[in-house]
Amino acid sequence: MAQFYSAKRRVATRQSLTVTIDDLDTFGQGVARHNGKALFIPGALPGERVDVTITEDKRQYSKGKLLRRLNDSPERVSPVCPHFGVCGGCQQQHASVALQQQSKSRSLARMLKRPVDDVITGAPWAYRRRARLSLNFIAKTQSLQMGFRKSASNELVTIQQCPVLVRRLEALLKPLQTCLQQLQGARYLGHVELVDAENGPVMVLRHIRPLNSQDQEKLEQFSHLHQVTLFLAPESDVLTRISGDIPWYLSDGLRLSFSPRDFIQVNDQVNQQMVARACEWLAVTPQDRVLDLFCGMGNFTLPLAKRAAQVVGVEGVLALVEKAQQNALDNGCLNAMFYHENLESDVTRQPWARQGFTKVLLDPARAGAAVAIPQVIRLAPEKVVYVSCNPATLARDSEALQAAGYQITRLVMLDMFPHTGHLESMVLFEKAKD
Repeated sequence: MAQFYSAKRRVATRQSLTVTIDDLDTFGQGVARHNGKALFIPGALPGERVDVTITEDKRQYSKGKLLRRLNDSPERVSPVCPHFGVCGGCQQQHASVALQQQSKSRSLARMLKRPVDDVITGAPWAYRRRARLSLNFIAKTQSLQMGFRKSASNELVTIQQCPVLVRRLEALLKPLQTCLQQLQGARYLGHVELVDAENGPVMVLRHIRPLNSQDQEKLEQFSHLHQVTLFLAPESDVLTRISGDIPWYLSDGLRLSFSPRDFIQVNDQVNQQMVARACEWLAVTPQDRVLDLFCGMGNFTLPLAKRAAQVVGVEGVLALVEKAQQNALDNGCLNAMFYHENLESDVTRQPWARQGFTKVLLDPARAGAAVAIPQVIRLAPEKVVYVSCNPATLARDSEALQAAGYQITRLVMLDMFPHTGHLESMVLFEKAKD
């Protein structure tokens, strides 16, 4: 078939150029300026001069592919993990920890329009106490893959070491894959979740068909040999404990029991410091009534209860409320009350809110606390601590609080996930004095 030139046909050309990187975004991409807009280049660091190809050209920004580095930044380091650059889990192992923290702090400061006072951090390696590994049975080779997704792909990277996992979990990777490979029902496995509790590792195995007795016996033997608490998940929302004890972790010295699929902070060292700093900022006294919104199973609520006259925790997930109530009883925190409420409704009208609150803590999900902020403003507490896992929604909610007369008096970056693009933070708002 003959082909004819059409003037309407757009011919795409990839432009090559040399630029100097002057910043690092939170996702580990180098940032340069080209044609008056930001050019994002994965793998490049500030101070490096690089040859790149433009791969995407938008009105407000461009993206480029790194072709060659003409020099190396002094902040460039050798990635510790052999899977870096292929596995989608970490984006910044090529940058020093100091540079990672500086770039995230600058980004947070820009969004909140205020300097960051401090960075709360822990060990940069072996910090992650939970992981979910995908499983894929390859019929052709009769082998089972276990690993994480590749960057921007559904394909798996087979993982037998992961330096950001706590050592007890990383040590399980090789023997666990060997065990699962030997199961007769290996082709019917979905994924495996690992959690490091204070009382030992926990494993949840999702299987889409029932396991026969031989397979279940092999799994039990594995759990006893490696001192792992074993849960099976025959359905996505069903967990059956096969061996081991109920997992628990510590928050401010208090023992909090949890289910392996409940949300807990991934970085224990940062969580301990975060809870302590929140209690310090709120300066809770035995006369205070404190409200903890999005309270989960009591990570902040129970430490606050050690210091306050009364603490009320409010959570939208009933199962977490029930666990929080039990954790309060187990720790003798009889002044901590928990309620299951839809936080999109006006909780200030509830009977437990009529006495008011002197201090408030919020720890919302990525969507932020837009529906809760007007309620906090109506309660008019002296101080508000906002723990955030999304700086964009934090900036939005911050504007509402400041418009209502609150001032940001403390701002810290939480280095909860070193080597990744996650940016977490904590802010103290105080009511402006007349």
